[in-house]
Amino acid sequence: MNRELIVRSGSGAVDFALLKDGKLTELHKEQDNNDFSVGDVFLAKIRKPVTGLNAAFVNVGYEKDAFLHYHDLGPQLSTMLKFIKQVSSGKLKEYSLKDFPFEKDIDKHGTINDVIKANQSLLVQIVKEPISTKGPRISSELSLAGRFLVMVPFSDRVSVSQKIESKEEKERLKRLVRSIKPKGFGVIIRTVAQGKKVAELDKDLENLLNKWSAMCKKLQGARPPAKVLVELNRASSILRDVFNDSFTGIQVDDETLFGQIQDYVAEIAPGKESIVKLYNSTVPIFEKYGIDRQIKTSFGRTASMSKGAYLIIEHTEAMHVIDVNSGNRSNKAKNQEETALEVNLLSASEIARQLRLRDMGGIIVVDFIDMVKAGNRKKLFEHLRDEMKDDRAKHKILPPSKFGLIQITRQRVRPEMNIKTTEEDPNKLGQEIEAPIVLVDKINADLEKLLKGPKKDCSITLNLHPFIAAYITKGFPSIRSKWFMEHKKWIKIQPRDAYTYLEYRFKDKNGKTIY
Repeated sequence: MNRELIVRSGSGAVDFALLKDGKLTELHKEQDNNDFSVGDVFLAKIRKPVTGLNAAFVNVGYEKDAFLHYHDLGPQLSTMLKFIKQVSSGKLKEYSLKDFPFEKDIDKHGTINDVIKANQSLLVQIVKEPISTKGPRISSELSLAGRFLVMVPFSDRVSVSQKIESKEEKERLKRLVRSIKPKGFGVIIRTVAQGKKVAELDKDLENLLNKWSAMCKKLQGARPPAKVLVELNRASSILRDVFNDSFTGIQVDDETLFGQIQDYVAEIAPGKESIVKLYNSTVPIFEKYGIDRQIKTSFGRTASMSKGAYLIIEHTEAMHVIDVNSGNRSNKAKNQEETALEVNLLSASEIARQLRLRDMGGIIVVDFIDMVKAGNRKKLFEHLRDEMKDDRAKHKILPPSKFGLIQITRQRVRPEMNIKTTEEDPNKLGQEIEAPIVLVDKINADLEKLLKGPKKDCSITLNLHPFIAAYITKGFPSIRSKWFMEHKKWIKIQPRDAYTYLEYRFKDKNGKTIY
């Protein structure tokens, strides 16, 4: 399995595309003006506690106040407030916490008015970026993420990622971390720490302690709201979270960004920095790696799959709904149950990819094709769980209901990636239709079905709008020449001025419509 990261730099934004064996699995965008990224830490001011919500609205400098629930305060809130007060006033210049006296934990069943007051200063971290009409969601239980470890100030707990299955490895890692962990800091051991030696873990922990000290220095003289810790840029955070030995290449089209990423890779994986390459070509980087095409065909209301199957993806304020359709899929399955299972398994893989690609969060309801056998429903459920194992967002999948519905909840920390895939219809001013790439994917599916049917040996002419005809025939290799190489059959293209933009027909040598 090959993994590649393709980085495109543009005016005001940087796009990151993660490819798995050439297929687009994740797409991220980093805006220059995003001042409220997940992981950023602010010295904020409590605006007002709201007893009915058991939460407080907090001023972090955004146009709308951030939301802080009582359960996100953290048990050691009193200790943190005391620490902030002493550091801000300059009385405390030792930030290690080893000699700092801890206060009693707050009551986990308490109320917001018992522990914080209006106009109080507090350290908070962005856990969910502003989405739609809502301000950021924040927590005062801070966590500083490194390559192998996550450091939690004002705690002594050591825990291990649930994705590490080996009990022996869990115990080994816990033992190593306890031997190097500074007093006053808890540690969460990440999945990528599997098999790592104590020296690598110690170096990672040292970097996190330096980050903590640098943040504390900024507290002196800071006036809330003030950002005191900036999360890594998106390129570094992606590499920190997903980089492993299966990475075969990182292509970057900007020289400054290339240097930054190469330095970061050298830091987290010495000896692997040679896989970072500076892309130099007149062809845009996303076009060269087929990413623009995959974006066009993967986003939008309809997501096509192989051999005619497709998904309909609808978005509402409350939830996302996905409908699985077999379309004109043809196969050698003996009965409807086998066909349904085959399409459902294919769809489960695509749904897992779509959730990551679009960064869809909240409640997702999937309407799979009905299956009678309980064993097939279990097979589908297990397959979907396996496909979503690589998803870094927290998620939960419920077994299929009696109606064939599967419910998924997925953590949403950033606005959903939404890319427009429609273009203006040249036939009707003011209306929009699907882009040519999406239309050609549908033509591909129909052609494949036609060439497997009884008409596979006859002469085939494709009639369609002149714009689409030009799109299919121009360039080298053209789409038509690719059809010839794949199917060993030449398809004649006949432009028709009378056709609408989306209209097409397959005809035989006598001009009779065959599809």
